Amino acid sequence: MRKVFFFVFLFSSLLFYTCKSVLQTDLNKNFSVPFPSDNPTTNEKAELGRKLFFDKRLSLDGSISCATCHDPQKAFTDQLTTSRGINGQFTERNSPSLLNSGFLKTAMFDAHLQTLELQVIVPIQEKTEMGHNMKELIPQLRAIPEYQEAAKKIFNRDFDAFVLTRSISAFERTLVSMNSKYDQFIRGDKNALSRDEKAGMKLFSEKLYCTQCHPAPHFTTFIAENNGLYNNYEPIADKGRFRIHLDSNDIGKFKVPSLRNIELTFPYMHDGSMKTLDEVIAHYANGGQKHPKQNKSIVPFFLNQKEQKQLIAFLRSLTDSSYLQKFAD
Repeated sequence: MRKVFFFVFLFSSLLFYTCKSVLQTDLNKNFSVPFPSDNPTTNEKAELGRKLFFDKRLSLDGSISCATCHDPQKAFTDQLTTSRGINGQFTERNSPSLLNSGFLKTAMFDAHLQTLELQVIVPIQEKTEMGHNMKELIPQLRAIPEYQEAAKKIFNRDFDAFVLTRSISAFERTLVSMNSKYDQFIRGDKNALSRDEKAGMKLFSEKLYCTQCHPAPHFTTFIAENNGLYNNYEPIADKGRFRIHLDSNDIGKFKVPSLRNIELTFPYMHDGSMKTLDEVIAHYANGGQKHPKQNKSIVPFFLNQKEQKQLIAFLRSLTDSSYLQKFAD
């Protein structure tokens, strides 16, 4: 009888630890990030992109790198209202996180660039950001033996704009952050979320309209929407997607951001005008500012103090900082 009990105990223990091990594995490794046919991701290419991403020589005065506005320690944002570029200039917009950018259907707040490769060029040449000129920058980078040798080895060509954009975008596609408490819960660990977090998830998914624009698993629709941030955009210089096509229907439209790691990506909105999640919830609870082009799903709602606490608890359960292990050195 004792032997039977021992083997039952041993089997149960092994089963428990096996299940626990499965549930605690890094879920980020389960995701295959899509890439364009002309830029398959390789370790060598991503490593070159990583070096370029952190290289301040990509800016005109050598003062900032891509990582200045997209700091790994801050979920690849800078946690500033709007980002700071060369010569102490400030951009118009808040820096979005680059985590999970490989899953994006379009890049930029205007949702108009189709690939990360195209996006790479924009901040490099934007005068309020890195302020460089590709015609001048490429020869400078080609003259760096490390970069020229890598270009020859990986791409079989001299270092050029193709190498620059394909390498950095390949690196960005390695920035996967899908290993939050929420993900562990969805994958089977029913204890991964607390009671408040589970209640907040139910509010998010069933009582409120959050999933209209922030559906799982990426918690974004990837498209530009007017969220009623302002009632009148006439006195505001940045009118969103309108500046791309000059279509009045696009006034106030900005790409819906992912809510993943939202605990770390403050301040919020395209212009960083909201500092806390409480402010964000209050905006939507009021039904927005009633702009004529505002998304019709944004309507007033009420949450009591307990429910608001639960909703924020759920939003914080979307935090996954396990990607930082790659940058431990």
